[in-house]
Amino acid sequence: MAKKILIVEDELKLVDVLKDYLYLAGFETASLFNGTEVASWVKDNGPSLVLLDLMLPGRDGIDICKEIRTFSNVPIIMMTARIDEVDRLLGLELGADDYICKPFSPREVVARVKAVLRRMGDELTTQAAGLMLDESRYRATLAEHELCLTAVEFKLLQFLAAKPGRIYSRQQLMEQIYLDRRVVSSRTIDSHIKKLRKKIAGANPDTEFIHSVYGAGYKFEAA
Repeated sequence: MAKKILIVEDELKLVDVLKDYLYLAGFETASLFNGTEVASWVKDNGPSLVLLDLMLPGRDGIDICKEIRTFSNVPIIMMTARIDEVDRLLGLELGADDYICKPFSPREVVARVKAVLRRMGDELTTQAAGLMLDESRYRATLAEHELCLTAVEFKLLQFLAAKPGRIYSRQQLMEQIYLDRRVVSSRTIDSHIKKLRKKIAGANPDTEFIHSVYGAGYKFEAA
């Protein structure tokens, strides 16, 4: 599954160039031009990394970075034409993972994106009571206990955890887990969910992340 990069930038030509270079590097992209939309978009869509301009219509990039850090550890690279050292330190202290100054080469941006993702170890780390998912090794831990998931179980948990609160039908989950479109029963998902719940309870009996929604499907939500 290609990693999705959110580009938050109000220079439309620059956005188009960055999209092209990131696409050629194997990434999916999305873009926003107004600062007021960013935090809610990140909550709803769970990008792999955010390229965040400092000066935006509606809201300052530093304020956006600060809010995102209240609910997400998504990597953030800040982009700006302001090279003042105070701004640079302030941006990093508020939780930015890197900083790139304009004008820059699109190739440099792609290299920075890859470097930050590599440094993060390709991990999806949630704030849900100690759950950590390491995509590079298909390793899941809860409260420092390894869950010993199968590849399918890991993909299922990772997909649900990427968008807490969002409800997915069994069909939607099958399409994400079985990319080869093999024919399986919708009840196969129920079986995987049952095993996941058992392994999570084994690591922490008081924790339940995966919830059934009657007549709709499943969602991930921390207590």
